[in-house]
Amino acid sequence: MDHLPGPAGLPLVGNVGLDTSAFHHTLEQWAREFGPLYRFRMMDRRFVVTSRRSDIAQILHDRPEQWRRSRRVAGIIDEAAARGVFSAEGDEWRRQRRLVMQALTPEVINRFHPTLQAMTERLRRRWLAAAEGGQPQRLLRDLKAFALDVIIGMAMGQDQDMLAHEDNPLQRDIEFVFGQVARRMVAPVTYWRKVKLPVDRATEAAGLRIRAAVDGFIADARARMAANPALFDKPGNLLEAMLVARDRPDSGISDQIVQANAINMVFAGEDTTANTIGWLLYLLSRAPQAAARLAEEADGAPGLEQMPYLDACVQEAMRLKPVAPIMGAEAVHDVALDGVQVPAGVVVFMLLRHSFEREVPLDDGGQFRPERWLDPAMKEKFDDPGRKMVPFGGGPRFCPGRYLAMCEIRTVMSMLARSFTIEAVPDAPPVQELFTLTMTPSALPVVLRPRAPA
Repeated sequence: MDHLPGPAGLPLVGNVGLDTSAFHHTLEQWAREFGPLYRFRMMDRRFVVTSRRSDIAQILHDRPEQWRRSRRVAGIIDEAAARGVFSAEGDEWRRQRRLVMQALTPEVINRFHPTLQAMTERLRRRWLAAAEGGQPQRLLRDLKAFALDVIIGMAMGQDQDMLAHEDNPLQRDIEFVFGQVARRMVAPVTYWRKVKLPVDRATEAAGLRIRAAVDGFIADARARMAANPALFDKPGNLLEAMLVARDRPDSGISDQIVQANAINMVFAGEDTTANTIGWLLYLLSRAPQAAARLAEEADGAPGLEQMPYLDACVQEAMRLKPVAPIMGAEAVHDVALDGVQVPAGVVVFMLLRHSFEREVPLDDGGQFRPERWLDPAMKEKFDDPGRKMVPFGGGPRFCPGRYLAMCEIRTVMSMLARSFTIEAVPDAPPVQELFTLTMTPSALPVVLRPRAPA
């Protein structure tokens, strides 16, 4: 890897000083300059960056034996949140993965769907009231509050109604800790392990309050299940399903593991889904023909499963504005990537968005054209496993919540298309891609205007 091309850095510190909010843009630009495989350095840490589809497929396939989540990232998640399935490795990961997957089956999620519909209706009424009252619609804030309501409802059977209660202390703590995890991941050194600043003490206190809240939710779930034993056969949410699995003889699952994975689900389910919907709203507001076609489909569709154009819109938004444009993996052992030797401990960044651009070059690739996903002439190219997008990851560690995420996105977007006209705010400044743990829009200059009933 020392012979790979890459950007010149400063003596001793290498490429320290990058704009962390545009980290993904920097890596993508370097790929255009230095090619699909290059290296860079920050202090004593060396990195490889690849946008070669074969490398990405190999890394995703070979997790967790050959590749793992970066030890640095895993440690930060453990400190600020909890050691659950997202940071566990090896046999511990396998045990927790089975636990989470049993709790996120389509059957469990389908039982949650009436609650999801009710929460979506609550969101519709909030935006309708703001529009009719001439009040500004805080779409991105509301989407994050809605996503938290959904994941806490799905994961723990609790309705916090964060849409209406902006002072909810649990929401404040979750958003604060999430932001601090993002800040620590891009910090040059892990100073907080030696010296704690006031913000680090506040992070620890918020983490303790989140754990205490989840312990309360677990106690509530235990009480519900004791009062209604049928829940042991048909759990109504992720927490109940995890408790059923935990109580099986020789499960190897402790109360701490249940708590950690409940917390992991909350952190994973907020920003990703909210930002995906936010980016799609932004793109539709600037493509009125696509928005009109989606509204026409929503008016005539008998159900969410009969909305192919909606699915095409979601796929196109994920192509242009994926919430995870890059992904990192650390080599567990020395490994070769198509002849390039990568030593154990080196982190490889996979440029997921840029890789798709390279593998499927499009003359109009910068344009939002959902119909490209419906074109029979293009279908074979998009369906080629070697050229598929991987917005939810791939291999053994693909995102366990992808079914819930897609269900949530479809439900909200079909409601929006039926109830509102999606318009861009005139003369709004350009929206920037901000990178923390996910790729977030810097603003959402979109207005929802009520539609007349179809």
